[in-house]
Amino acid sequence: MSPRSGTEGASCGVARQAIRASETIVGVTTAIHQRIASELGVRESQVTAAVELLDGGATVPFIARYRKEVTGTLDDTQLRTLEERLGYLRELEERRAAVLESIRQQGKLDDALEQAILAADSKARLEDIYLPYKPKRRTKAQIAREAGLEPLADQLIGDPSLDPRATAAAFVDAEKGVADESAALDGARSILIERFAEDADLIGDLRERMWTRGRLVAKVTEGKQTEGAKFSDYFDFAEPYAKLPSHRILAMFRGEKEGVLDLTMEPEPEDESTFEPRIAARFGISDQGRPGDKWMSDTVRWAWRTRILIHLGADLRVRLWQAAEDEAVRVFAANLRDLLLAAPAGTRSTMGLDPGFRTGVKVAVVDGTGKVVATDTIYPHVPQNKWDESIHRLAALASKHNVDLIAIGNGTASRETDKLAADLIKRHPEAKLTKVMVSEAGASVYSASAYAASELPGMDVSLRGAVSIARRLQDPLAELVKIDPRSIGVGQYQHDLSEVKLSRSLDAVVEDCVNAVGVDVNTASAPLLTRVSGIGATLAENIVIHRDSNGPFKNRSEIKKVPRLGPKAFEQCAGFLRIPDGDDPLDSSSVHPESYPVVRTILSTVGADLKSVIGNTQVLRKVKPEQFVSDSVGLPTVTDILKELEKPGRDPRPGFTTATFAEGVEKIADLKPGMVLEGVVTNVAAFGAFVDIGVHQDGLVHVSALSNTFVKDPREVVKSGDVVKVRVVEVDEVRKRISLTMRLTDEPVRKPRDDRGPQQGQPRQGQPRQQRQGGGGQQRQGGGQQQRPRQQDQRSFNGGAMADALRRAGLTKDSK
Repeated sequence: MSPRSGTEGASCGVARQAIRASETIVGVTTAIHQRIASELGVRESQVTAAVELLDGGATVPFIARYRKEVTGTLDDTQLRTLEERLGYLRELEERRAAVLESIRQQGKLDDALEQAILAADSKARLEDIYLPYKPKRRTKAQIAREAGLEPLADQLIGDPSLDPRATAAAFVDAEKGVADESAALDGARSILIERFAEDADLIGDLRERMWTRGRLVAKVTEGKQTEGAKFSDYFDFAEPYAKLPSHRILAMFRGEKEGVLDLTMEPEPEDESTFEPRIAARFGISDQGRPGDKWMSDTVRWAWRTRILIHLGADLRVRLWQAAEDEAVRVFAANLRDLLLAAPAGTRSTMGLDPGFRTGVKVAVVDGTGKVVATDTIYPHVPQNKWDESIHRLAALASKHNVDLIAIGNGTASRETDKLAADLIKRHPEAKLTKVMVSEAGASVYSASAYAASELPGMDVSLRGAVSIARRLQDPLAELVKIDPRSIGVGQYQHDLSEVKLSRSLDAVVEDCVNAVGVDVNTASAPLLTRVSGIGATLAENIVIHRDSNGPFKNRSEIKKVPRLGPKAFEQCAGFLRIPDGDDPLDSSSVHPESYPVVRTILSTVGADLKSVIGNTQVLRKVKPEQFVSDSVGLPTVTDILKELEKPGRDPRPGFTTATFAEGVEKIADLKPGMVLEGVVTNVAAFGAFVDIGVHQDGLVHVSALSNTFVKDPREVVKSGDVVKVRVVEVDEVRKRISLTMRLTDEPVRKPRDDRGPQQGQPRQGQPRQQRQGGGGQQRQGGGQQQRPRQQDQRSFNGGAMADALRRAGLTKDSK
């Protein structure tokens, strides 16, 4: 063979390998797309199109809004799920490839094993198969194999008629560390135990059986009863995995982390005896009175109790935590979405009050655009008690700057400051002021941030908080995007959750909310612009710098002049950036510039100009969208255009409303069972909703009291920021527990059931528990529009859900 032909042969071999690799990649990609399509209940072509757009750098909001024809109208929820599953399945394939390569290098990969690995449909299943081949430290089984004891193990499991001790005598070898028959049998047993524990099919079956029929058991650590009183619900507790809600799981894990609880993963007592027989049956082991039967039965028992049960417990612990964590992240994300999309007060001059006692109430007045026009500090409360002077100064500021709204932060001294605002309104009715309690959760984080320092240079940190409170009332979304979503605190046990998982979920929520509402490119802050599709931190800063240097953008085309904002970025962001009162009315709408020609065609057809068509429902509803469909523009896009022309720049957020707290009801002592009050939903959890009724402590409406019909998810009924009517059911002033109901037609209960949870020594096996959340919850730090951080009650709580839930509604905050 000539050198040339040899080179050609090698080249052909490399080419064939490349082709096979390419075919493998295509096959894997197709399989992933098919699986996602099946899970979502959509066509594979829809998934493939969405994946291509995502891989090309398109964002979910952009795809959901402007590429409906390409994806077959997949919505943002489907696309987020698709994106998440795509990441998981690609990670699975990468791990699968690594496992195959590892076993191949060991020389142990046969066709059957390879097919089993290729068929693994989850990471857990893949790791089960890989376990026997996974490099690990020297085990007792490996040492026994090195001593030549594997044939003994094979003989004993293969022929129970053999006498174990007599058979083991042939394997005694002092030089190999096998001193006698007992040592040989111990080595053989170690080999069999490892073999049982690494059987993928067996472990998979036992794991699922234990998951569906097992339970989590909690006991109090000796001597921790008093110190860990907040976890008293779980001092003697057991409940099946399948019935455990996420908040209880997280509470118990936190109790364990703090050294108060001991947790164990157990089979149900009546089911525990079935596991050993299943292991025995898997390997053909049974007690028929033969010489080797007892030794083999003991080996099965050892395998179950010393290896398999521990392994399954660790697996189920991870699975339980992940399920609870996923639910907690979902709840946090849902609450954050509601908070970000809360009704904006709009461009109304607003006075922000950041309450405090000793250091005074910080005051900031912002105009309709959010620009700070005045600041002050007043001292109406103890110890100064300058009440009248404070009202006089607030009235002067309100008059001078035509203030319409008063936003009151809901922290320390909030109720006292609310009374001050009420007195101001009473004394100066001509000002026509409206007061609103506003969540100040995360305001201190914003005030001390580098962005706040650059946005409000030279201003005292405490005054920045008052500015933020005022702006939150005007536009919650625009202001809250300046804060890390985790600092807003509308979740359960958020500090226990995976930072990466939580951040990814919350960032997606913020991105979806910002793009759903749209952004005024001429007034938006850099943090708000950063959340717009296709714009990162650098581009956001460049937009602000260009705007400051060259004046407001007059049309969307001018956005292209921003340094480093190329065609791809413009395509992604243009439809979400609005220019009110610009050169082109379409620039203030969500119609993408790429669709402007379609609008011109529609105008030409109806014989009218844009200004006479925008908002003209009578004209627009006569237009047949099918008439304007083309190869480049589909029916969904034309339909969206016509809807947008009807209500250009429409805001998906609800109209602005405020709750009116009852006069004379200012503290828990003022509450009486049977009272019907108005309040604001501040947070929604899996077990119910917290409602601010103006007494410094949120009340809890248990999920069972949200509606006269069954409620699976509280968010089906309420969301953060909703104004609701509730009736007081029970009040525990000592422990600051307020039980509320939204079932106003129910007959009031004269003697509410004392639901203090299980007492020590009285296990509660997972029966329904009224108003139970679980011990040790983190302190909740925010919520809806009128969320109020509370002073933490330092007493120990020995009750059930109400105690935990309401304690978590508190926030330790030093007096200002």
